[in-house]
Amino acid sequence: MSGQRYTPEFKDEAVRQVIERGYSVGEVAQRIGVSKHSLYKWVNTVKPNGDEEQAEELAQAKREILKLRGDMRRLEEERDILKKAAVDSTGGCNRYSECVHNGELSDEKNIYTGRTRSCL
Repeated sequence: MSGQRYTPEFKDEAVRQVIERGYSVGEVAQRIGVSKHSLYKWVNTVKPNGDEEQAEELAQAKREILKLRGDMRRLEEERDILKKAAVDSTGGCNRYSECVHNGELSDEKNIYTGRTRSCL
């Protein structure tokens, strides 16, 4: 250990770079010439207790998960309703095509590609 002392202003500026400006502890420590361990100690003395912040973040994440689950359930119900409506409206056939009657034979025409094939 070098036993070197740093001024409170120096420590405050180093901590400010980590907390306010978002630089990593390793990056700041290397740039200003102090150990990571020392800078972590300085940051932890200034930073408020993380337990309260973590508890609030956890509660917020749980609320978001519950909201997203509700949204997913609603969307699945809407999807199922639309699937049922699509099957009912095509007479049990869920193809993207329409039938063209030519006399006695029926041709199936794909409404997207325009290709026609015979339906027997």
